[in-house]
Amino acid sequence: MAYVRTVKTSSGATAVQIVWKYHRGAREIEHLGSAHTLAEVELLQVAAAQRIAAGQDELPLGIPAKAEPLAVEVTGTRMGRLLDGIGHAYRALGLDVAAGQDRVFEELVTARIIEPTSKKDAARVLEEAGVRPSSYRTVKRRLASYAIAEFRNALSGALAARAPLGPSALVLYDVTTLWFETDTGDGFREPGFSKERRLEPQITVGLLTDATGAPLMVEGFEGNRAETRTMIPVIQRFVEAHGIVDVTVVADAGMLSEANLKNIEDAGWTFVVGGKLPDIPYAIAQWIRENPGVDPVDGMILTQPVVMGTKADTRRRTAYYQYRADRARRTLHGIDTQVTKAEKAVTGQVPVKRNRFITLSGGTKTVNRELEAKARALAGWKPYVTNLEASPEFVIGAYHQLWHVEHSFRMSKHDLKARPVYSRTRESIDAHLAVVFAALAVSHWIETRTGWTIKRFVQTFRRYRQVTINTGTQTVTGEQPLPDDERAVLTKLHGQSAH
Repeated sequence: MAYVRTVKTSSGATAVQIVWKYHRGAREIEHLGSAHTLAEVELLQVAAAQRIAAGQDELPLGIPAKAEPLAVEVTGTRMGRLLDGIGHAYRALGLDVAAGQDRVFEELVTARIIEPTSKKDAARVLEEAGVRPSSYRTVKRRLASYAIAEFRNALSGALAARAPLGPSALVLYDVTTLWFETDTGDGFREPGFSKERRLEPQITVGLLTDATGAPLMVEGFEGNRAETRTMIPVIQRFVEAHGIVDVTVVADAGMLSEANLKNIEDAGWTFVVGGKLPDIPYAIAQWIRENPGVDPVDGMILTQPVVMGTKADTRRRTAYYQYRADRARRTLHGIDTQVTKAEKAVTGQVPVKRNRFITLSGGTKTVNRELEAKARALAGWKPYVTNLEASPEFVIGAYHQLWHVEHSFRMSKHDLKARPVYSRTRESIDAHLAVVFAALAVSHWIETRTGWTIKRFVQTFRRYRQVTINTGTQTVTGEQPLPDDERAVLTKLHGQSAH
């Protein structure tokens, strides 16, 4: 025997359950789902009646069982939780307005986040999600408009308007490379220094973000262009497009050549750059002389004014040297390992390999103890160079925000698969970068609001589908209830209750 019952839950929803009664009073309760409207309750009750009737046989007299299956037609399904979350982030960033309410562009961005694939295969991804996609011919026709500078500047402007920039801005900059499966260059896709150690033609991509890693602008360059020659054009374009008066550029040492530093200063901007230590600077040498045999305190910072540039064009800047005990431990371990190998190579116990502590003079091999002593003295120290008039804590803290832009690159290359595998022309590559740029912005916004990675967000909420059913008398929509932790994530995203 079985019957259907409804129970009010703590969240205010109505749970529809089937109570199965067995011999000697035993019973089992089967939970079908929770509803928030009368229509949804009716839908679940119909489903419960069908489930009970499915287990009943026809009576011997040829009279059918009392409960008859009701005709229910499923008219549509969609990944409602996921699609609504992505769409909310897209509109919260103003990308819908910046793109001119372009439906095709939003579809490509959504598909890129759900499952990165080709433009043609994006239709399959959208159909599986419950979205009726635009035709591939329409997509190809619209791509050219995404490649023009005005369109990409509009996207950048929407993101800049929602970033905490003000008249002055702290921006992070880094580059990566994307390679192509071809053997010959074409002036844009060219062989060059590859971060992935590839020999194929590639392009160099520069990414500008705010201090939190939110993308502000992306630009593609020739694959053989030096990284240091990509930064100034991107920042100049960003400043001119959005009226930023003062900019502080934070970049790794490889980005800021002396020529770049001068260009930044001549433009009236400031910079923070991580330096290198080829020799022991005066401030560190003086501290060692005054404190022989004493290890520096973890976090110690030494300050030294420095003069850089040529005699005809000298520039005065400030260098901060910070000591970290953990950094020193790792560096000293590496030095010990290399010196041990060098000593074995000198005594002939192992073949001579590349080792910076081995000095070759004619046929004589020796361990370079002077270099070893200098390396040990510098272990744990890292320099930061700036033209800012700011505290060392601010300068060092600003530099350590670079992990945000590195995270954005990892997200774009792995979660969003930014490499334009099927793009060949400069126009199609720029259009592809515009889609990836917008998808990266949406993904970063979702990650910041929810605390989840975009991969976890997609994998979790793509499981939930909204089902639209025609009961014969009305059309109702139902969906599976969420666990409390997942409901809390959607609450953070939308800023309101998520059922």
